[in-house]
Amino acid sequence: MELFNKFTFLDGGFGTMLVAKGLKAGELPEEYNIEKPEIVQSIHKAYIDAGSDIILTNTFGANKKKMSRSKYPLSELIKNAVLNAKKATEGTNVKIALDLGPIGELIEPMGMMTFEEAVDVFKESISIGVENGVDLIYFETMSDLYELKAAIIAAKECCDKPIFSTMTFEQSMRTFMGCSIPSMAVLLEGMGVSALGINCSLGPKEMLPIVKELINYTNLPIIVKPNAGLPEMVDGKATYSITPEEFSDLMIEYAKLGINIFGGCCGTSPDYIRKTKEKISSLSPVLREKKSFTAVCSPSNTVIIDKTIPVGEKINPTGKEDLQKAIMEEDIDSIVDLGYDQMDCDAKILDVNVGLYGIDEAYIMEEAVKALQTAINLPLQIDSSDPKVIEAGIRIYNGKPIINSVNGKKENLDKILPLAKKYGACVIGLTMDENGIPEKAEGRVKIAEKIIEECKSHGIAKENIIIDCLALCKAVSSEQETLKAVNMISKMGYKTILGISNVSFGLPNRSEINHDFLKKAIEHGLSMAIINPEDDELMGIF
Repeated sequence: MELFNKFTFLDGGFGTMLVAKGLKAGELPEEYNIEKPEIVQSIHKAYIDAGSDIILTNTFGANKKKMSRSKYPLSELIKNAVLNAKKATEGTNVKIALDLGPIGELIEPMGMMTFEEAVDVFKESISIGVENGVDLIYFETMSDLYELKAAIIAAKECCDKPIFSTMTFEQSMRTFMGCSIPSMAVLLEGMGVSALGINCSLGPKEMLPIVKELINYTNLPIIVKPNAGLPEMVDGKATYSITPEEFSDLMIEYAKLGINIFGGCCGTSPDYIRKTKEKISSLSPVLREKKSFTAVCSPSNTVIIDKTIPVGEKINPTGKEDLQKAIMEEDIDSIVDLGYDQMDCDAKILDVNVGLYGIDEAYIMEEAVKALQTAINLPLQIDSSDPKVIEAGIRIYNGKPIINSVNGKKENLDKILPLAKKYGACVIGLTMDENGIPEKAEGRVKIAEKIIEECKSHGIAKENIIIDCLALCKAVSSEQETLKAVNMISKMGYKTILGISNVSFGLPNRSEINHDFLKKAIEHGLSMAIINPEDDELMGIF
């Protein structure tokens, strides 16, 4: 679906129109699809006549949780919603989007619903919509990034339809659940949605600063669907004061910023869409400047890797008897404590490795990730040699993580790169293959080039590739070759990472050796350093 070279117009407030047609408080809008299809179709036709290129089905609350009180099966509600949209679009080129909003229940730990239950709820609704012939999937009015990730996973596992996603932000520049604008953009673009943006809560005037911020963090087409101003309660009803003329004048400002997908939310009607299209269609789309950066995120914290970033290494049981004991006993609190300690020492990302013989590593990884993301807002780096463990961690993770790692072996790349693509993760490539670790920098770069080409063939963006040139103990290998490799990869335009403490393994005066090596690595262009953040001298280098 080509979206960049033209303006695309969505519809406006559907609920607003239903209320005007007689929908009463407490009634389910979705039941109109069966009981009053002529009203649903007339609203769709009104928006099409106003100039909508895409209309949204009357299915905002069409999931098995919200529709549990309906007298009709979910399948019939969605089937008839799509049928009504199809009848309205007959003889036109207007596309039909399956519209889905929040489930209506919170995901644990805030609520009782598990992440996988949320995925299944969305899958059921999406499957019905796809079976009945929708053109794309549209998630809107989301405030919980975790729920939106579940929705996107569900869509990707059900179909290959384009996905549009919008969240609802407050004037604080965060959603009600605390999601930041950069985090939304980084995760959704990573996961491969076709367009993203903002809807509801605010009018076009109040939404403008949020959209200006969003432009800095995505190259995707941006959707803007404001309300008709801020709501005011009059006689117990929400009313909106901005007229179609005022609304459309304000929307011109978005077009000048390079926004090219427009619609309306609460309080808007076909007149708002008609006026907006009339004014914007006379303009030429503005091509936004392309952004290029490597970033990972939690819902509330985005880390852009534009300078050397310290990655906490302490959640790794190798050589740590206390952590080994905690993992064996499934003492997740001890893992969280290690996370807290490293966050307090100003680590920016946490590496999470729970690999230990004799445990269910995938289960421990999942539990560790859930606990860490509840207590700590740092992005996570999921560290394992087992693809099942990696997927257990990155699927449940609320944000965009890093996968640590792949190597140059074809079998390894074929198993892990599809996971990086599906979940939108950054991936670390180790410069080793079936023949081990090359002694010379040129050999490591050659493996890196192979990994990069494989990443490209899987559709993984350059910005999501990080190369580990593999620091080895200086007693057995020249650190100069590692530093040379880092410099060569950095000049190719790729991010690099090293496990700094590897260089001093088994040697005396480890802190001094690590300190010296880190300074040299940064001088050679190192992007990320896996270190012990409790070492004040090391942290003082950043």
